[in-house]
Amino acid sequence: MYRYTEFDKSFVKSRAAQFRDQLERWRDGRLSEDAFRPLRLQNGWYVQRHAPMLRVAVPYGELSSAQLRVLARIAREYDDPHPEVYRVASAAQGKLGTERLPTHCAHFTTRTNVQFNWIPLDKSADVMDLLATVDMHGIQTSGNCIRNISCDERAGVAPDEVADPRPFAEIMRQWTTLHPEFAFLPRKFKIAITGASEDRAATAWHDVGLQLLRNENGELGFRVSAGGGMGRTPVIATLMREFLPWQHIMNYIEAIVRVYNRYGRRDNKYKARIKILVKAEGQRYIDDVDEEFRQIVEHDGAPHLISQEELERVRASFVPPALKTSHAGVDEAEADASKHPLFARWLQRNVAQHKDPALRIVTLSFKRLLQSPGDATADQLDIVADLADRFSAGEARVTHTQNVVLPWVRANELFALWQAAREAGFASANVQLLTDMIACPGGDFCALANARSLPVAQAITERYQDLDELDDIGEIDLHISGCINSCGHHHSGHIGVLGVDKDGREWYQITLGGSDGSAASGAPQPGKVIGPSFSAAEVPDAIEAILTTYRDTREHDERFIDTVRRVGLAPFKTSANAVRVNEEVSA
Repeated sequence: MYRYTEFDKSFVKSRAAQFRDQLERWRDGRLSEDAFRPLRLQNGWYVQRHAPMLRVAVPYGELSSAQLRVLARIAREYDDPHPEVYRVASAAQGKLGTERLPTHCAHFTTRTNVQFNWIPLDKSADVMDLLATVDMHGIQTSGNCIRNISCDERAGVAPDEVADPRPFAEIMRQWTTLHPEFAFLPRKFKIAITGASEDRAATAWHDVGLQLLRNENGELGFRVSAGGGMGRTPVIATLMREFLPWQHIMNYIEAIVRVYNRYGRRDNKYKARIKILVKAEGQRYIDDVDEEFRQIVEHDGAPHLISQEELERVRASFVPPALKTSHAGVDEAEADASKHPLFARWLQRNVAQHKDPALRIVTLSFKRLLQSPGDATADQLDIVADLADRFSAGEARVTHTQNVVLPWVRANELFALWQAAREAGFASANVQLLTDMIACPGGDFCALANARSLPVAQAITERYQDLDELDDIGEIDLHISGCINSCGHHHSGHIGVLGVDKDGREWYQITLGGSDGSAASGAPQPGKVIGPSFSAAEVPDAIEAILTTYRDTREHDERFIDTVRRVGLAPFKTSANAVRVNEEVSA
């Protein structure tokens, strides 16, 4: 994985020192609240419903074991609310029917960052100093700038990969960091890159989506799309270039951003995302970008051209670890699977092929009973660090589905890893099944949320604990958001749940048929609402009714999303709405 240069290290440490100075000036009154707010946001510090929230950047999702241990230390020593704050927050939660708020833990986000929800601002500079010791920070995890660039969690190891996207993501990270033209955009801006034939990075849902491919002459380049996004107006990105030579990708992104900066709405934050501009202007936007790109190349001299030397310099930081492997290990794993049915099920569900036939890609499931999706306690982070050191060359990766991947596992160590993961509680064979859901923190923490996501996620998880039943239902994406901002990606869920506010009460809309663009989901598209809102208590029953209809309607081994597309929404809407009628009658 990439190691920061001395310049990178010095930059991150100096930024932490700057933040400490800003914090001290704010605390003693030399900086007003209005002056301090953009400074803390530029370093990833929000103030949420009950306490500050820190978002830590994890470029392309990669974490070393040393970084995991520092995140564990932060969770253990700093993610600890003041007792009165916690009492008030828990009382508010208790009125709505759950037991406790998680503390001393980190939260994996859908864009492969890490968040903490209880760190007091007066401890924030200490945390930034601690992060800097392992080359971590919160720079550009907030604000109207180009945010953390995300990748496929199997980047560099997937057998269906045309080229490793991580070197390009790293070059772009360096280029976009503190770039003056990218610092004050009309709205936040998110880029995702994949180098594989299967889109595991949900590129069509990003402001800019990039897919590495080769043209008919075997030349490497990018398929470029722009204007994707969720939120109030879900939009699938528009194709900008079918093939762009890789050397020009930053010149072309500069053109995209310049045109957006010039014409993007700044008078209405709900219409400020690039998706609104691209959707409104259509071909005219594409033409303007092409003309801007021509000006950059012909008149400005293509200032951001990536040279082969620069690409090779960065690629050298992504050389695979030197591992002693044996192809006999594959036979060993198969022999162990024949003796242990639970291990065999885990191999099928949580283990993927690697470009090296003697290695495997293993997903550790963080979806478990009595724990919110994506949450990781301090102890669990330490355990993952230990597993990474023992089984994955000291490297782990956060996925956009809020799990953790170990990318360098020897096939002959799969059984030992399964045993260790099982003891730690990470070996649930539920990857891509119903309980492997995505959920944002929702109203328990976020000031923007209309409703709470976590109790709904927990209620569904409790109902579906039988792995045989989950296997029978099959692969299905369930995504839950606490508000229209869609941090839980409800638009792209086969089943989406959206929290809404009606007369000061929590209600939930259900959507069906969404897709993130992965092989299991088909072409990307937003789901459609199937009817009026449900109460929190009704949501698990409505989900069960939808799944019962699917099981009664499917043909052979047909997946849920394919059944929905074949038969339409009507039968699912009828069964879900019957839950509400029954509830009203019983009430």
